[in-house]
Amino acid sequence: MLIFLYPRFASGEVNALLFQATLAVMGLATFSFVFASFFYYGSSLVGRIDDAERARYSRRADRLWLLGYTLLFLDPSLILFSIGLLAVGSAWLALWLVYVVFAIRYFPRVQTAQKS
Repeated sequence: MLIFLYPRFASGEVNALLFQATLAVMGLATFSFVFASFFYYGSSLVGRIDDAERARYSRRADRLWLLGYTLLFLDPSLILFSIGLLAVGSAWLALWLVYVVFAIRYFPRVQTAQKS
């Protein structure tokens, strides 16, 4: 979607700061997912690592996955704000805030348990 907005960015029709922030958020989300997949893969190495290290890898992967999804859900509101659709962008931002509250409340319950 941002590829189609680039000509508008180049001509100055969209908010340059928000456009660049959206690209940065998308990059952070992507790398968060990549690192989460590496940690999930590391936690799947049965016999090569002990259970405590496997649990530690799984917890790191869980956190990176959550960060990736949180940033991914922030992108639509940033895009809408950058093109000047403030009412719709505000609605998306409100939904994102509801998601953040939900994630803060319920993520500790579904996260991989810590091995003692």
